[in-house]
Amino acid sequence: MSDGDKNPASTPTPVIDVQGDGRWMSLHHRFIADSKDKEPEVVFIGDSLVQLLHQFEIWRELFSPLHALNFGIGGDATQHVLWRLQNGELQHIRPKIVVLWVGTNNHGHTAEQVAAGIESIVRVINQQQPQARVVVLGLLPRGKNPNPLREKNRRVNELLESKVPLLPNSSFLNVDPGFVHSDGTISHHDMYDYLHLTRNGYARVCPGLHRLLLCLLGECHAQTP
Repeated sequence: MSDGDKNPASTPTPVIDVQGDGRWMSLHHRFIADSKDKEPEVVFIGDSLVQLLHQFEIWRELFSPLHALNFGIGGDATQHVLWRLQNGELQHIRPKIVVLWVGTNNHGHTAEQVAAGIESIVRVINQQQPQARVVVLGLLPRGKNPNPLREKNRRVNELLESKVPLLPNSSFLNVDPGFVHSDGTISHHDMYDYLHLTRNGYARVCPGLHRLLLCLLGECHAQTP
């Protein structure tokens, strides 16, 4: 897993502009521009699960008070986030915490490659933001019924759980509250397309993360887990 230069999930890569509208690169540049006059305590970086969180009221209730920025782009895989970070998204800010949630879009990569890609991102954050705590969120199950992608994501989480705590200032958090029912299915009430979270799904995922962020910021007081 240390052979990152041969791992496509650990190779910084911009998204190919298939649609021709330059949207991905425009979002990347917007994140850099938006951060120039901000002093965030928390920065969220990742894929659509990060991006869509910004659209729900739970973002305003739990994370906006923490002076949080959202650098999520739908469809991103680990190699795309790596490229974004190596091209300036964190250069103007000094957050206390960086929350990373990415990996479920790494189609064609093995669980070991995905975990190594996430590990590479954490190392880049460590280098660029040595003062920041890094919180790596576990990948969620996906698909209405049991399927190979669920198993891959579960394996990625196993690898991350053992490796992330060994990295500087880093912790792993499994945010799955139990989306898979006893019969092996996932409800559309939690994931409307069996991948992206509904308002109810975010309401189940976010409180535990919020408690952890408060504790890392030194504000946990006597809150119960």
